[in-house]
Amino acid sequence: MSELMSSIDQRTQLVGENRLELLMFKLGTRHTFALNVFKVREVITIPPMNQMPGAHKNLKGVTNYRGASIPVIDLRAAIGINLNEEKYAPENVIITEYNRSVQGFLIGKVMHIINTSWSTIQPPPSTAGKNNYLTAITHVEMGNDSELVEIIDVEKVLAEIVEYDTSISEDVLDTNVSIHLKGKKILVVDDSATARWQIRETLGQLGLEIIEEKDGLRALNRLRKWADDGKIVTDEILMMFTDAEMPEMDGYRLTSEVRKDPRMSELFIALNTSLSGSFNEAMVKKVGCNRFISKFQPDLLVDVVQQRMREALNA
Repeated sequence: MSELMSSIDQRTQLVGENRLELLMFKLGTRHTFALNVFKVREVITIPPMNQMPGAHKNLKGVTNYRGASIPVIDLRAAIGINLNEEKYAPENVIITEYNRSVQGFLIGKVMHIINTSWSTIQPPPSTAGKNNYLTAITHVEMGNDSELVEIIDVEKVLAEIVEYDTSISEDVLDTNVSIHLKGKKILVVDDSATARWQIRETLGQLGLEIIEEKDGLRALNRLRKWADDGKIVTDEILMMFTDAEMPEMDGYRLTSEVRKDPRMSELFIALNTSLSGSFNEAMVKKVGCNRFISKFQPDLLVDVVQQRMREALNA
């Protein structure tokens, strides 16, 4: 296991190149699931856990991880797979970092890591319904066969266990600025319906209208269509929030493409991602984002929007 995960730190250079690596694993079914390696700290054998009375049914317990107590979530149960316990026994725990928090996920067999391009990652089919726990799917060549791999929407899993507060602190609001936000439009680009909902619920309180896209390529095509129709992009929307990791085109590539097009190069872009750390801050500067926010922080979302509105008022 240590050999499998030993080079994770060296894999971060893939981010920003529209490429990613996926850690593939099983949950006791014939299906293969995956998480982005960039969000995985390590994979460990199942540790001792303390039960938490009254905890969410999918929270199996709390364990000590490198001196800190972290929750361990039954991923199989969290995404709605019902199996006879006698037929499935979890084997490992994936330690991940999402939205500025560390947690473990109980999984079955770990398979391997694949290196692929975001262009090969597709949104889930519409037949999957709105209640599925996937952000994307891809096909991986396994010998002579092509295997379907399902990428889990961890943000949705966490949101069902940890309640996210979308309220805005009063001391964050600048009424001299926020009064001008009503009716303004913002483009939100994120493959997670949960993440889009969080932004929509937060910024909707300011009277902002939210336009949503599920991936970077769709967002770029929308922006280009406005420009091709002779519209001024910065008149159509006040700004754009984009996730980093998305099917077909990631947020870094999306930002880079926007900056290269003189018809939209001045668009204010904020990267809003569950990825965190100095690496992201460096990527923001490299591709030309105006701001970087780690999810989910309602007050910071409002702060960014107000910053952009101030710039527009002073232009």
